[in-house]
Amino acid sequence: MPVAGLHPRAGKRGANMTTILAVLVLLAALAAFVLGRQRAVQLAGSTPSALHSRPAYHGAFGLLVVLLSGWGALILVASISAWHVEQALMDQIARAAPGTEIIERQLILSDARALAAGRVASSTDELRQQVAARYASLVTIWGWVQMGVVLGVTALAFGWSLRRIALDWRARNRTEAIVKAILAVTAAVAVLTTIGIVLSLIFETVSFFGNIGWRVDKFLFGTTWSPLSGISAGRIDPDKVGVVPLFAGTLMVTFIAMAVAVPIGLFAAIYLSDFAGPRARAVAKPMLELLAGIPTVVYGFFAAITVAPLLRDGGGALGLSIASESALVAGLVMGVMIIPFISSLSDDVINAVPQALRDGSYALGATRAETVTKVVLPAALPGIVSAGLLGFSRAVGETMIVVMAAGQGANLTANPLEAVTTVTVQIVMLITGDTEATIAAGPAFSLGFTLFVITLLMNVAAQKLVARYREIYD
Repeated sequence: MPVAGLHPRAGKRGANMTTILAVLVLLAALAAFVLGRQRAVQLAGSTPSALHSRPAYHGAFGLLVVLLSGWGALILVASISAWHVEQALMDQIARAAPGTEIIERQLILSDARALAAGRVASSTDELRQQVAARYASLVTIWGWVQMGVVLGVTALAFGWSLRRIALDWRARNRTEAIVKAILAVTAAVAVLTTIGIVLSLIFETVSFFGNIGWRVDKFLFGTTWSPLSGISAGRIDPDKVGVVPLFAGTLMVTFIAMAVAVPIGLFAAIYLSDFAGPRARAVAKPMLELLAGIPTVVYGFFAAITVAPLLRDGGGALGLSIASESALVAGLVMGVMIIPFISSLSDDVINAVPQALRDGSYALGATRAETVTKVVLPAALPGIVSAGLLGFSRAVGETMIVVMAAGQGANLTANPLEAVTTVTVQIVMLITGDTEATIAAGPAFSLGFTLFVITLLMNVAAQKLVARYREIYD
């Protein structure tokens, strides 16, 4: 039974109001651009050179000021309102139902929001209806507050930007400074995101090793991986966190994939760049790159349903015992998936080699094959290595194909015909399992940090190798 005065779509008002205000701020910014430009033209009159900056800069300054002020106010008020509404409702639930766990309170709040939005909730008791009515009321109040603040800030920014227009106003300098600040902020976001990811990996890894008594040797050199078995009092058995089977399986699958992808991708790139005619290239290159658009889950189904039975039956005919889930199946299909990455990047790098090098080789009597092997490939070596590193990283981070084709058990073996698992698969299994997140996060983040360090070291070694054998041409 709905509470009196509760609109069935009250929960959607906040989102609709935010969208409307964002559009209004954008329209006001466009109006500031047009009016600012016209005002600058009017001030200049018949002598445009009297303006310090062109009229377009005056308009752009108004557009940026209004847009940043209005949207900044919108984001700020929306963040404050969301925090206040959630805190107020959680306090109301705590007073009405003392002793309830935090998960139960969140469920009640979720049901109340569903009721306010007109959706189906898991329960519609009196408490949830009261919280829904309070939620709708707070959303309405904050909607008016948001409208007043955003429109007020936008109007002030609009008027201030127009009043700043003058003949000697350095609009170009101010506009470029704002754009520069925006670019700096976006670059800082990327850098800070990377730093945040690395720090989160480090902190969780430190916490994990503290939980196992700093037995790093057990983690790096242990051969048994079962971190969530036998958990007692929130501690993990250090004898069951050995990552050797995981990295052995990861490297095995990756090497099989690279053994398939690198030769085929590189030879395809050489053919397309130096041997294929225009017609063949126009058909073969798009068809090859089409492989990159296939979802990985499709490759996984293909590996599990088609390739695995084919190899199992073929191996049985030859007297080989090939498991239905094996490193060979996952590696082969993963290699096919990586071929377009290697081929496309290598083709671009080979085509970037100056034609003058080829012409000089031909002038000295070298054949096309000799030119490719002795001139083109050495010149394109850094780019080809970079393509290989990209393919390697793609193979190491792949999950779906391994889950569906290689298995999930941590099996330490050197036989590619047996089932293995990889680091990424175990991370997914830990995070998505039914174990408490605070316990499962430690092993998962530790695996991620170890994989990050190994990949980083391999990239540094590859860069040094490339720098040693790089050939520089004038």
